[in-house]
Amino acid sequence: SMAGARRRARVIALKALYEIDSAGHKTEDVLTRFLADAELSEENSAFVRKLVSGVNKNRQALDQNVKKFATAWPIEQIPVVDRNILRLAIFELLIDNKVPVKVAINEAVELAKIFGGDNSARFVNGVLSSVSTLATR
Repeated sequence: SMAGARRRARVIALKALYEIDSAGHKTEDVLTRFLADAELSEENSAFVRKLVSGVNKNRQALDQNVKKFATAWPIEQIPVVDRNILRLAIFELLIDNKVPVKVAINEAVELAKIFGGDNSARFVNGVLSSVSTLATR
């Protein structure tokens, strides 16, 4: 399904962002490797690239939003998975403006359930619910 393919694309984007963030590998190398194995359509491969490059380009602004709405945690202390789920979702919510707010939040919460720890889904949902008050749609 379309939604399932989009979810797979977000999973790949998250894995790529995780590796870029935690291991410091070059974005292009990481993307090339992940996309070679992914068997995504052209459109969804382009979506992965857009998400990853959008997060990288806007990382400072995204992190400012994390800091503003996740005040209990210095951003360095937020687990790498959660931090990158938040960056990805905030990019979709505030900068890319392509998907409905609910979809962006639900997708992020699902990623948190799959890849995060016990509290990740609740944490991600809470932060993004606050961030979404800034979304202009």
